[in-house]
Amino acid sequence: MDTSRLSVIFESESHQGAMTTIERASLRFAALASKARTSTRKYSAKRVLENEADTAEFLSKPSWSVQSLLPSSSDVTSTPSTTPAQLSHLLRLSALPQPKDAAEEESMIAMLESQLHFVREIQKVDTTGVEPLQAIREETAEAIAERTIGLETLENALSQEEFKGKMKRPRRRETEPEKMDNTWKPLATANRTAGEYFVVENKKD
Repeated sequence: MDTSRLSVIFESESHQGAMTTIERASLRFAALASKARTSTRKYSAKRVLENEADTAEFLSKPSWSVQSLLPSSSDVTSTPSTTPAQLSHLLRLSALPQPKDAAEEESMIAMLESQLHFVREIQKVDTTGVEPLQAIREETAEAIAERTIGLETLENALSQEEFKGKMKRPRRRETEPEKMDNTWKPLATANRTAGEYFVVENKKD
C-alpha cells in the first residue's frame, strides 16, 4: 500500500481520535517496505587476479620452492647424522646387501641423509585442522560418491538372484551356459599337427 494513501486514510479518521501505536507502526512499516522495493543495493567484489598480467606477477614471486626439500651444500658437507653402524643395522633389518667398499657406504649415507632432510621438511608443515588422508587418492565428496557401491551398481547382479528355501535365502538363478564360439580354430596357426593336437619339436643340444 502506498504511504500517501495511508496518510489520507489516517487524516480522514483523525476526528475519531489520535492515531494509536499500532497505526503508527503500520505506517512506518509501509514506508520502509516501499523504500525497500524502490531502492537497490549494489555490491562490489574485487578480484585478486583480474587478468593474465596479475596472474603472471603473482606466479613470478613463488612463496615456496621444491629446492627446500633437498639438502643444501652446507648440509652435505656437515657431519651426517647417520653413522656407518646405523646404516649397517638398517640394511640388515631391510634384508639388503651391505656396501662393498667405503665409497658405496658414503653414497648410501648421503642418500639416506637427503631422504631424512625431505621428511623433516615435510614435518614442518602446519597440518592443524587438516584431516589425514585414508589413502593416496582424491577424497572429495564427488570422488567418494563415484567410488561408493550402491544399489544402482548392484542392480544387474541382484536381478539374477532369487529367494529359495524356508529362510528365503538369496541364490543365484541358474541359467544356461553360454555357447562357445565354434568358429575359432586353435590349430589353424600351428606349424605341425597330429589329429586334434599340435606338435612341439624339442631339440636336444
